[in-house]
Amino acid sequence: MKINGKSENKSLLRFTTAGSVDDGKSTLIGRLLFDSKSIFEDQMEHIVQSGKRLGREELDLSLLTDGLRAEREQGITIDVAYRYFATPARKFIIADTPGHIQYTRNMVTGASTADLAVILIDARKGVLEQTIRHSFIASLLDIRHIIFCINKMDMVNWSEQVFSNIKDELGLLSDKLNIIDTHYIPISAKYGDNVVDKSENMRWYTGKTFLNLIETIEIRKNKNPDNKRFPVQTIIRPHTQEFHDYRGYAGRVAGGVFRPGDEVTVLPSMRKSKIKSIDVLGKTLSETITGDSVSISLNDDIDISRGDMMVSTDDLPVISQDINLMICWFNENPMKIGGRYLVKLNSNEAGCIMKAVNYRLNINTLEHDTENRSVNMNDIANISIKTSKPVFFDSYKKNNITGSMIFIDEGTNETVAAGMII
Repeated sequence: MKINGKSENKSLLRFTTAGSVDDGKSTLIGRLLFDSKSIFEDQMEHIVQSGKRLGREELDLSLLTDGLRAEREQGITIDVAYRYFATPARKFIIADTPGHIQYTRNMVTGASTADLAVILIDARKGVLEQTIRHSFIASLLDIRHIIFCINKMDMVNWSEQVFSNIKDELGLLSDKLNIIDTHYIPISAKYGDNVVDKSENMRWYTGKTFLNLIETIEIRKNKNPDNKRFPVQTIIRPHTQEFHDYRGYAGRVAGGVFRPGDEVTVLPSMRKSKIKSIDVLGKTLSETITGDSVSISLNDDIDISRGDMMVSTDDLPVISQDINLMICWFNENPMKIGGRYLVKLNSNEAGCIMKAVNYRLNINTLEHDTENRSVNMNDIANISIKTSKPVFFDSYKKNNITGSMIFIDEGTNETVAAGMII
């Protein structure tokens, strides 16, 4: 179906915002929603009333995303705030993440599903330690598109030279982190310059506005289209008269394209079969791609259970009990070397022992600290673990889904860390 000549099946872009404290992340999102007319009347009234209670003379658009009372009172973002909006060109999910060092885990959580990162820099301060920190986390999470917004240009007299100097410094950082696609926009989130509309104050900037860029930037969702991965979540046996013999394996495609007739290998049994059908909501599909939730039936009866995975026969993942990975530690209690935890890789679960901390990352200098190996909340470290049984996985760079895991404290059932396999 088309509306005004455009398909209503618009693409979805997930992006996260990051930056130092008071760089204007929440204000940018508020300005974006305000100028694109995506704020409802009751939301607008809430912003106005909250601003009055806090003694703000001007309209404070950051209040739109800072939903917690503590956030509004302190003028900071503490928790990840998600906002949804759409334009005629695209749909968006925004994760507004905190800038404080002590909320690194929140930034990792918000950025973990993002296609693009928006990192704000205060034009008066330039590139700070938090800029390096957030850029590194974006590269660690394999976010391949970054927009650097140099904000508060109104406070440096709209200087092209200031923008150029910061852009050059960011370019060196991007090269060091091997970030594939970077963009630089001078903005004033407070007044809306280059957010939705072109700035009259910075006519020297000839690039796209922020909204125009996020509407048109090309994001490759399926990063490794030949890397077929299908973790099984549950078995479907209807036991009805119509589907008496149906046995389907339900899950979400974690990589590649699956089609009826394809040969697959089932892990961990290593048994082979061919796909008989791919079904969803009573329909049979000719193919399914990354992100699709479907039920796959096979030609052969194979003993398959939750946690198993279908893969391409000529592209097997690593199968091992020894894993080397980068982790971000979420918990207030430090990581215990020799400690036992539960790991969850997609739908597969196993116990593990923390064998060693190879190094902690000094995230502000990007140096490896091999002296102090204690891992505390918000620390990022390279560790080695041994699982209680062989598990199958890819490197995070090869497949973000099959290359990631979470660690769970078996005593409290708390998620204590997230890991990216090297």
